[in-house]
Amino acid sequence: MKVLALTGGIGGAKLALGLAKVLAPDEVAFVVNTGDDFEHLGFHIAPDVDTLVYTLAGEANIDTGWGRQDESWHFMHAAEQFGLPTWFRLGDRDLALHVHRRQRLAEGATLTEVTRETCRRLGVAEPVLPMSNDPVRTRVLTPDGPLAFQHYFVRDRCEPAVTGFEFDGVEDAAINPEISALLAGTSGDGLRAIVICPSNPFVSVDPILALPGMRDMLRSAGVPIIAVSPIVGGRAIKGPTAKMMRELDIPAAAGAVARHYRDLITGFVLDECDASRESEVADLGLATTVTQTVMSNLDDRIALARDVLAFAGA
Repeated sequence: MKVLALTGGIGGAKLALGLAKVLAPDEVAFVVNTGDDFEHLGFHIAPDVDTLVYTLAGEANIDTGWGRQDESWHFMHAAEQFGLPTWFRLGDRDLALHVHRRQRLAEGATLTEVTRETCRRLGVAEPVLPMSNDPVRTRVLTPDGPLAFQHYFVRDRCEPAVTGFEFDGVEDAAINPEISALLAGTSGDGLRAIVICPSNPFVSVDPILALPGMRDMLRSAGVPIIAVSPIVGGRAIKGPTAKMMRELDIPAAAGAVARHYRDLITGFVLDECDASRESEVADLGLATTVTQTVMSNLDDRIALARDVLAFAGA
């Protein structure tokens, strides 16, 4: 029996690592957002996929929060000499992955196949499944016009005000067939739960849910669907989630995240400091549990994973 976890970015990768430590590799699979992907310096960059793979491999850069550990930056210094754009930084060790991905995609491999090869080479046994092999690109809508997600997030440091989001190409994108097989029960592995990790609901999880047929397939799986709040005490532990919510006139609160998912999920996990909001979430018709969701170290990640799995089982 597998647990299927939907994730994107650093916050989601933390819980994903906890799940990987608690469950055997054949008991968990990860669905990863690819709306953040973009083309840069001739490479296909897949930030959320790479963050998860590096995290599971024990290769994540703890100093930057992104990229690969023990990194050096000679390539970026040389790129600057040639006037190339350096706002999105690619470390020397990280660059090897991008060269490999570019070569394999050019040979006709799918993003899923390349990711599987990357996992194998870095010693990651758990399935890491890009949400689609087709291109989907998140656009952040602002008063001055739409921005490609990485331009908003990295180049402009999340400074522009947000008025909404678009997912270019999602209408024509197919769900990764391996995800469809898991959800339909045709892969030989039954599901026991679906977990939405504490990633940004708007730009990390919504692109996954926007794939045609994804919401219906998740509901039809017939298992608990549990979301973990990325908002703790009115703040996002990582990233611009709370800022986005305020700019969209949505309260930056755990209850608002639960309302965002209410038509899909069956249970919601709140942090201890938001215990007073548990009844607000329960009034939405959702099962609730309260625990520590702030993951400062590996023990915290494992503890939260255990709590989420126990909640799903209950």
